[in-house]
Amino acid sequence: MYSILIRDRTLSALAAVCLGTLTTTATAGSFTRGCAARDLQILILIEDRENTEAISTEASSDAMLAMLEARIVCHEGRVMDALALYDGIAKSITADTFLSARRQRTVE
Repeated sequence: MYSILIRDRTLSALAAVCLGTLTTTATAGSFTRGCAARDLQILILIEDRENTEAISTEASSDAMLAMLEARIVCHEGRVMDALALYDGIAKSITADTFLSARRQRTVE
């Protein structure tokens, strides 16, 4: 009788843990369409800047690391924070391009 009670409680606890995990995974574990779309836009932007040599290697590396951070934040379920990070990456890349073009004009 006592072993049946322990077994039932153990199964109930296991079921509760599994249910909690599924609920957390469903809300925080998904990479939303908004994040995916913005991630692709930023990736294309970085590649375009690299192909035209309008961005330094250091700035490109920094942007890629920032993208990884944004992906993690989005995967945690904080979509608005992730989108803000993506916007910051875009601004930093375009600002770097603007500054590079400005420096070239000054040198010429």
